[in-house]
Amino acid sequence: MARIDLIVRRAKLDGRDVDVFVSRGRIVEVAPSAKTLEPGDATVEEAFGLMLLPSMTDAHVHLREPGFEYKEDIESGLRAAAWGGFANIMCMANTRPVNDEGSVTELMLEKARRAWPKGPRLFPIGALTKGLGGEELAPMAELAQAGCVAFSNDGVPVRSTELFRRAMEYASDWDRVVIDHCEDPYLGVGAGVNEGAVSSRLGLPAQPDVAEALQVARDILLAEYLGLPIHLAHISCRKSVELIRFAKGRGVRVTAETAPHYLILTEEYLEAEATEYDTNAKVNPPLRTPDDQQALFDGLADGTIDILATDHAPHAAHEKETEFDVAPCGITGLDTALSVTWGLVAAGRLSRQTFLRAWTTGPCAIFGLPVNTFTPGDPADFFLFDPDEAWTVGPDTLHSKGKNTPLCGAVLKGRVKTHFIQGKKIV
Repeated sequence: MARIDLIVRRAKLDGRDVDVFVSRGRIVEVAPSAKTLEPGDATVEEAFGLMLLPSMTDAHVHLREPGFEYKEDIESGLRAAAWGGFANIMCMANTRPVNDEGSVTELMLEKARRAWPKGPRLFPIGALTKGLGGEELAPMAELAQAGCVAFSNDGVPVRSTELFRRAMEYASDWDRVVIDHCEDPYLGVGAGVNEGAVSSRLGLPAQPDVAEALQVARDILLAEYLGLPIHLAHISCRKSVELIRFAKGRGVRVTAETAPHYLILTEEYLEAEATEYDTNAKVNPPLRTPDDQQALFDGLADGTIDILATDHAPHAAHEKETEFDVAPCGITGLDTALSVTWGLVAAGRLSRQTFLRAWTTGPCAIFGLPVNTFTPGDPADFFLFDPDEAWTVGPDTLHSKGKNTPLCGAVLKGRVKTHFIQGKKIV
C-alpha cells in the first residue's frame, strides 16, 4: 500500500461516515470511519462530521489582471475561489493587455503560482481574436502552447460567421473548445435588462431573449456542419434551452452553462420596491422571466445545460454607484456560488447529482481538467463543508475585491471550513 501522508477522519460523504486516505496528492482509499486508527507519520485532519465535497471547477471567471487590478487581481480572485470551494479556475481574456499573446498567458500563470503555489489552479482562456476586436484571429497555437485551455471572445460577439467558423476549426487543431458569449451584435447589446413589461415600466433600454437565441442557433448550426464542439456561455432563456436540447437530440457536439444568479433572481427583482434599479443586478445576458428560470432548472435536470459557472465579474464600487443604463454589467460570484447552489439542493430545486455534475465532472470533462470523484488515483481535491452555518453577505465576508452582488445583506447557509488541493491544505 502507498505511504499515507494525509488522513481525513470522520467526514460525512453521501450520508456515510468515512475516513479519507491520501498519498502524494492522490486519493488512495475512502473507507468507513474506524473507531481507532494508527496514523503512523500521516497528518490527521479531524472532520468532526462535516460534509465532504469534491472541489469544484468554475469555467467562467473574470480575474481582471493584468490591467484592472483595482477591480480584482489574481491573488484576490484565487483567494475567493479557495474559500468558495473551487480548485480549478478558468479566467477570461478581457484584460489589459488582452490575453491574445503567450506572454500574457505566462504572466497570469506565474502570478497564480506565486500567490497560491498549492492552488487553486489557474487555467487561462485565450482570446479568440486579436484584442477581442473580432477582425483577425489570435495566435491560437502560441496561446495553447503557453497554457490556454480554451478560446473565447468573451463579451464581444464575433459578427463574422466566416471568422467564427475558422476560429472553431483552428481551435480544434489544438484540441481546444471555443466558448461563445451568445448575443446578437445588433439587438440590445449589453443592455442589462430583459426586454418586456418590466423594462417598459422601468423605462430602460433592453435586450430581448431572441438576441441570445439567434446566436445560439448560429453556433449550433456551425457545430453540426463542422462536426466540432462548441460551448455556450451563461445561457439565460427558454428559447436557448430548447434549441440546445433539440441540437443534442440530433447529436450536435454542443455543451452549455448557466450561472447561479439566473437560478435565484428574475427580472422582477429590478422593480421590487427595495431593489428597484439595483445596478448590482445588471448583468449580461440580463435576468430573465420566471418562465425562463424554470427552463434553466429543467435544462440542468435533464442535462441540456451541462454545467454551472459563476461568470464572476467584479467591479469597483464607484463603477456600480451610478445610473443603471451607464453602469457596467456583472456580478461577483466566487464567494457565494457554493452557498447559493447548495441552498437549491437543500430546497429540492437541484438534485445532489446535478449539483456535482454541474460543478465537478461536467466542466472537467468538457475542458480536460483534473477532477476528484473520490476514486483511487483521483487528485485529492476536496473541502470540508458546514451546510448549516449561516453567514451574511457583505463587504467583510466576501474575499473577492468585488462587492458588487445583489445578495449583499442576504443571509446564506453553508461555508467552507477547510480546503485541500492535491492533499495540501490551502485554507
